[in-house]
Amino acid sequence: MAPNPVTSHVRCDRAAVHPSWAAELWRRVRRLFWLKTAGITAFMWLFFSAYFYLLRHPSSAVFEMPLTALDRAIPFQPSTFVAYASLWFYVGIAPGLMLTLRELLRYLAWIAALCGAGLACFYFFPSAVPPYDFGAAHDNGIAMLKGVDAAGNACPSLHVATALFSAIWIRRMLGTVGVPTPLHWLNWAWFGAIAYSTLAIKQHVVYDVLGGTLLALLFAWPAWRSDAGSGR
Repeated sequence: MAPNPVTSHVRCDRAAVHPSWAAELWRRVRRLFWLKTAGITAFMWLFFSAYFYLLRHPSSAVFEMPLTALDRAIPFQPSTFVAYASLWFYVGIAPGLMLTLRELLRYLAWIAALCGAGLACFYFFPSAVPPYDFGAAHDNGIAMLKGVDAAGNACPSLHVATALFSAIWIRRMLGTVGVPTPLHWLNWAWFGAIAYSTLAIKQHVVYDVLGGTLLALLFAWPAWRSDAGSGR
């Protein structure tokens, strides 16, 4: 039987109006790509300038964070450094999937507010994790991290806070695109790996992770509501 030309035309129109989720993701990545890249780079530069200044010039005596039974139970695992370092790519995913400058600026305002709150905590309440004997397991990657990012600026963990804030927004962006469920699982698994790595390489303790989680939720909820109310 010959295909119905009317039906075939309708199918083509539907495919054009409703592209596959992969095509939509790629369209979003390409949209404002160089502006996003430059903006994320500039934001990170400004953040780290303030972060390392506070790390090297604490405003008062540095409080040593207490260990919990879970901190003692988790062994040092240098292999998780890869997950730890992946944050710097992960935090770019949500803004990388946005379509408009307005969305980007709104997101930037909220993530800047979150980071500003974390930096304020470091200024008014300097903290550090207890010293840890890495022994022979102290490989080159960890040595570089400890040399650049010392064990200060501990609580709340901005590594966890920015990862969770990103995970929540990535979840929203993926939901908008309509990706398959396994990609949502991958998103949360990636966040979980980043959060766990902060404990496994002894860069943070449990109280830091809890503080970072709370900080992320304090900003993610109103940010989400504000974005939904904007009529985007």
